[in-house]
Amino acid sequence: MLIKEFIQVYRDKRTRFMLFGPTIIQMLIFGYAATLDIKHLPTAILDYDNSQVSRELISHFSSSRYFTVRAPLTNRRQIRELIDRGDVLLAIQINAGFARDLVKGRTARLEVIVDASNANTALIGLGYVNQLTANFASDYQEEIMLRTFPSALSRMPSVVLEHRPWFNIGLLSLWFFVPGLIGNLVLVTVVNLTAFAVVREREIGTLEQIMVTPIRRLEFILGKTVPFFLIGFLEASFISVVGILWFDVPFRGSIAVLALGTALFLLCALGIGLFLSTISSTQQQAMVSGFFFIMPAMVLSGFATPIASMPAVLQWITYLDPLRYFLVVLRGVYLKGIGLGVLWPQMAAMMIFGVVMLTVSVLRFQKSLD
Repeated sequence: MLIKEFIQVYRDKRTRFMLFGPTIIQMLIFGYAATLDIKHLPTAILDYDNSQVSRELISHFSSSRYFTVRAPLTNRRQIRELIDRGDVLLAIQINAGFARDLVKGRTARLEVIVDASNANTALIGLGYVNQLTANFASDYQEEIMLRTFPSALSRMPSVVLEHRPWFNIGLLSLWFFVPGLIGNLVLVTVVNLTAFAVVREREIGTLEQIMVTPIRRLEFILGKTVPFFLIGFLEASFISVVGILWFDVPFRGSIAVLALGTALFLLCALGIGLFLSTISSTQQQAMVSGFFFIMPAMVLSGFATPIASMPAVLQWITYLDPLRYFLVVLRGVYLKGIGLGVLWPQMAAMMIFGVVMLTVSVLRFQKSLD
């Protein structure tokens, strides 16, 4: 069975390409596309004040990497048109008297209109606006104090916040997503390959030949799992190297710990794929069943959305998702450099899940056409 599976993969050119080609392409695409960093927000500014101060504020927005200021507006109706067409996500209206209020020491107000159809982008955009305007106000106040009371400015107390981020000094979301992509791509590849294992034998008629052999259920399952385990391990190693070399994601942990975590996760993926294969009659059913499992597994794994922000019921369901544990192992080994002393609960959970799924798959398999 082992030799047959390897020969079948080797002879099928399309399968050989599908093992590594799409995975590398997806790794490169998702590595750049999957990010929480929001930059160059298309922004429109309507300036009713037309003062030097308002123009300085506009220049702050124009020079920021977080905003891309479109052509200046002349009336408020243009804001609605631009947001409706999706040309801008953010609009800022500077009312008349903005500079006068600042000079007189009164609060100068801005109106910010944001397209909140994407709530996450809207919240981040508003945060950028608040930070930029706060910095502008602080600089303006310091400039006024420097001109009027220079001696008092040096005696004014201030609070300085020092940022000391651990494990990701540059706060790059790419470092967070790339290890997660490794787990997702390995899951998709191994589950899909294994899900077709038994079904393909039934559809192309080779299961009849296997039936007349003295092979046992356990031997048949091993013949289906070991090749895909080795292929999955090779693929995981390959895309891990791509993540390190291409995206410059640091690797601070132990290769042995990562290899152990990958092996246990592959057992889980193989068990899931074989289980789906034993309950499917056709390859189409196996494909749909795989999609039915893979998508929820990705969402519930904490790949993009923190598990703590999910409803309590879904948080309990995530304990049945092996990808959840593997992502903790990947990010812990890559970014934090932690070892088995911290990651043993995740390792134990994947081992239990994999053993249970493989056992169920062996018990479900019947050496028959039905």
